[in-house]
Amino acid sequence: MITFAWPWLLLLMPVPLLIYWLPKKENTRASAALIMPQLVESSHVKEVSNVNKKFPLMVLTLCWLLTVLALSQPQWLGDAVDIPTEGREMMIAVDLSGSMQIEDMSLNGNTVNRLDMLKVVLGNFIERRIGDRLGLILFGDDAYMQTPMTFDRKTVKQMLDESVLGLVGRKTAIGDAIALAVKRFDAKQKSNKVLLLLTDGQNTAGKISPEQALELAVAKDITIYAIGIGADVMIQQSLFGSRRVNPSSELDERTLTKLADQTGGQYFRARDSQGMSKIYQLLDQLEPIEQEQQQMRPLTALFYWPLGLALLISTLYLLAINFPNLSRK
Repeated sequence: MITFAWPWLLLLMPVPLLIYWLPKKENTRASAALIMPQLVESSHVKEVSNVNKKFPLMVLTLCWLLTVLALSQPQWLGDAVDIPTEGREMMIAVDLSGSMQIEDMSLNGNTVNRLDMLKVVLGNFIERRIGDRLGLILFGDDAYMQTPMTFDRKTVKQMLDESVLGLVGRKTAIGDAIALAVKRFDAKQKSNKVLLLLTDGQNTAGKISPEQALELAVAKDITIYAIGIGADVMIQQSLFGSRRVNPSSELDERTLTKLADQTGGQYFRARDSQGMSKIYQLLDQLEPIEQEQQQMRPLTALFYWPLGLALLISTLYLLAINFPNLSRK
């Protein structure tokens, strides 16, 4: 159906009719002979006199009606669309510390760094979260809210793809990331508050320790699912040949396991892209949020149709009345 944002403007439509019906002012002075300017040819005057005098008034009136119609903002109100009534409230905290540049991850048969692998696998996960409200936190020396809670999965994924190493420092502020998530979750009372924490190291920066942040998370009933990223073995080349090293020696699995266990969550270790797929299995088992049934009706603006028609009619009319003059020249 068609609705109007400003329907009261339609009251302006009869204005030309009211002006037409206004009483004409009588001319008390004696009528004088019409003085014809020398710049106007008499033949042209004869042509104008033969034109229907009501036609220009009809054109102007039609343009006025179309303009008023456009100003009233006509809109097409579409059919009702159900908004998903079940979903999850999830904050995703991603580590951007310097160690995330270590190239020890396997993705589609290629060796890539940890952040590149995370972007691909986590990006696919975000796209699948239809009906979920997601937020994105990036942390390094400090924690920053990159994307607040939203149903717009495309924006969350874009912000993740645009993140770069060193954007928020080279260290790892795990405690600050958890505390920031707690603060953002606090505004919404009824939700299954889930924090997905992805890191490859230990807490080396920040104003709040992981233990202090854990107390805040428990008090606010936030479930933490921690993901430890990094391979167990990596071949490192040197002047003395190759050697096997553990690139994840600084991963604090003990603290991450504690964070998950004491909040009712779970700790996972992602050694490659296949390990990250466990996130999907876990989150599919989470209970969705029960929300009130909501509907929305999409609105499509239609004002440009009457406005464009008014411009077209006025342009054609101006060309029509000036065409004889242009042809003479």
